[in-house]
Amino acid sequence: MLNPNFVYVGILISAVGLGSYFIDTVKGKIKPNRISFALWSIAPTIAYFAEINKGVGIQSLMTLSLGLFPFIIFLGTFVNKKAYWKLNNFDISCGILSLVGMLLWYFTRDGNLAIFFSILADGIAYLPTLVKAYRFPETESAFPWLAASSSGLFTLLTVTIWNFANIAFPIYILLINIVVFVIVKFKLGKPK
Repeated sequence: MLNPNFVYVGILISAVGLGSYFIDTVKGKIKPNRISFALWSIAPTIAYFAEINKGVGIQSLMTLSLGLFPFIIFLGTFVNKKAYWKLNNFDISCGILSLVGMLLWYFTRDGNLAIFFSILADGIAYLPTLVKAYRFPETESAFPWLAASSSGLFTLLTVTIWNFANIAFPIYILLINIVVFVIVKFKLGKPK
């Protein structure tokens, strides 16, 4: 296992990637889905508090950063009016389902269930961005998604107690961001 301070390395790499994403958003080069980014700022914040409640240590900072960075990008979509993806019924439906996941956490009040429902809510919030990235990869940038996956990887490499509370969110973040990276980088939805 790596020294727990390597969590900061993952957060820093993620911050660099998401910083470039923010700049591209403000410039209008990419078009983030507002629903996804708004919900991504909520679900990880809930998971962060649940992780703290379950005794997760420094690794919980990765989850907190996953709530803060998307909020900054969400705000960036208001700076340049061309820098957001127009919402459709699918996006709104995913947003509603994501909020239902958060409400389920609220009613259960169990730390592991809160983490599970936060991952579920966050995953549903990814759907509009996954569909958009697949159909219109030119509206995304690949590097930030790869950078964001590094925070999950570095956090996993620092974990000493392998239980759901410690590993669920980092594994999820590592995998989901690699999926988006691959879709955007290799333009999987574009005909050859």
